[in-house]
Amino acid sequence: MKESMLVTIRHMVGMGVVGCLLAVASLSGVAQVQAQDVVAEKNDRPNVLMICIDDLNDWVGFLGGHPQAITPHLDALARRSRVFANAHCAVPVCSSSRVSVMSGVAATTHGSYEIGPRYDQLPALADVPTMHRYFKDHGYYTLSGGKVLHHGFSGRLADDLDRSLGRKRSPRPKQRMSRPADWSGAWDWGAYPAKDAEMADVQLASKAAEVLQEDFQQPFFLSVGFFRPHVPLFVPPRWFAMYDEETLTLPKNTKEDLKDLPPNFLRINDYAVAPTHAQVVQHGKQRSLTRAYLASISFVDHCVGMVLKGLQSSKHADNTLVVLWSDHGFHLGEKQHWAKRTLWEESTRVPLLVSGPGIQPGELCQQPASLIDVFPTLVELCDLPKNPQLEGRSLVPQIKDPRTSRDQPAITSSYFGNHAIRSRHWRLLVYEDGAEELYDHRNDPDEFHNLAGQPSHQAVRDELARWLPQEPASEFKAKSERLRVRNR
Repeated sequence: MKESMLVTIRHMVGMGVVGCLLAVASLSGVAQVQAQDVVAEKNDRPNVLMICIDDLNDWVGFLGGHPQAITPHLDALARRSRVFANAHCAVPVCSSSRVSVMSGVAATTHGSYEIGPRYDQLPALADVPTMHRYFKDHGYYTLSGGKVLHHGFSGRLADDLDRSLGRKRSPRPKQRMSRPADWSGAWDWGAYPAKDAEMADVQLASKAAEVLQEDFQQPFFLSVGFFRPHVPLFVPPRWFAMYDEETLTLPKNTKEDLKDLPPNFLRINDYAVAPTHAQVVQHGKQRSLTRAYLASISFVDHCVGMVLKGLQSSKHADNTLVVLWSDHGFHLGEKQHWAKRTLWEESTRVPLLVSGPGIQPGELCQQPASLIDVFPTLVELCDLPKNPQLEGRSLVPQIKDPRTSRDQPAITSSYFGNHAIRSRHWRLLVYEDGAEELYDHRNDPDEFHNLAGQPSHQAVRDELARWLPQEPASEFKAKSERLRVRNR
C-alpha cells in the first residue's frame, strides 16, 4: 500500500491545484478505509473483565471448601466458566502475589516475597509491562478500580490506565467491636456499617456496572478489585444474619497434625499481626471469626453479582471474557494457623475461572494452574502478540479440554528460599534450611500426614523437586522499607 501511495504522489507533480486536491482526497479516502479496517479488526477482539478478590480461599460453593458458604453469584459464574480447581498463587501475600499476576513473572525472578516494594520499585520489572500496559499498547482501552495492584497504579504505572475508577476505603467503627484488646486493630470484626451502600466494595461494583453500559470505540480491559474478605471483617448486619454461629462447621484441626512437621515451621509461618490459633481459642473467638469470614465472602459474592449483572445487561455481554481470581488463600485454624503466608494448601489455593465467547463450561479442571498463567492465557484468548517476558503458561489447552495434561506444577514461594511444588496429586514443600514436607492429596486433602523422608515416596519427591527454582532472585527491599526494618 505504501508503494502505491508513493507512485500516486509522484503523478501529482505537475498537476494543477485542483488535480492535486482531488488526488489528496482520493488518498485520504484510501487511508481512511484502511484505518477503519484496522479498527474493525481490533474491535473483533474480546473485551476483558477481570475481577480480583482479596484473601478469598476455597470457601466458595463451586470449590466446596466450606459446606455452608453461600455464594450464589460466584457459583452461577462458575457454571458458565472453565473452573481451575487446582489453582494456586505465586506468593501467599497480597503485594507480591499481585505483582506476579500483573507482570506474569514469578517472585523468584522479581524478588518480592513479602509485603513490600511497589511494582515500579522492583529493578527486575523495570522493562516489564503490566498486564494493563500490554493490553493498552495493543489497542485496548484500560480501566481499573479498587485493589488490583496492592500499591495501585502509581509512579511510572500511572499511564497504564486510560481511566481509573478510584479506590476507597470502607468506614470502620471508632471503637473496637470484637477483637481482644491486645490484638492488632486489623483483626477486628462485626456487623458494621448499617447499609451496603456505605461499603467501598459496593460503591465500586455499582460504578463498574455503570461503566459497562458505555459505548467503547475499542475493546476494553476493565479490572475490578474487591477488598473483602480481607481483615478487618466488617460487613453490614444482613450478611452476618445469613450464618448461625453456633451451628457453623469449623475446619478440621488437631494438635497431633503438627507432630510430623519440621521444627522450623513455626518460625517460618509466624506472623505477628495475625493472632495465633492458641490465642483465638483462648479468647473463644474461633466461631465468631469464622462467621465473620463467611459473612464477608457472601458480601463480596453480592458485589461480584452486581458487576456481572451490569455486564449481562450491556451490549458487551456476548463479547467479553470474564476472569476471576483471588490473590491467595487464607487459614482459619487449619494447621493451627490464621491468615496467610504459609506454603500449605489453604494458603496457596485460590478460585480461578474463565468464561466468555467460545468457552464451553463443563467439568472442573484438576490440572495444576498458577496465577502467573493468567497473563499469557488472556494474551492468547485475545489474539495479542506473544510476550516473551511472561514466565507462566497459557491455560487455553485446559480451557478447551479440562483433561488436557499439564506437566508443569504450580510453584509458590513464601519468604526467600521456601517453595511449594503442587502437582495434580502431590504437594512438596522445601524450606531454605532443607526441611521438607510431602503430601498425597488423593488420600490426605487436609495435609495431615507428612510423607517426606519415607523411602517409598522418594521417587515422587525427586520428580517434584526437579521444579524447584535453582537460582531464585534475592529478596529486594525498597529503601524506605530497609530503613523501617533497621529502626525496629
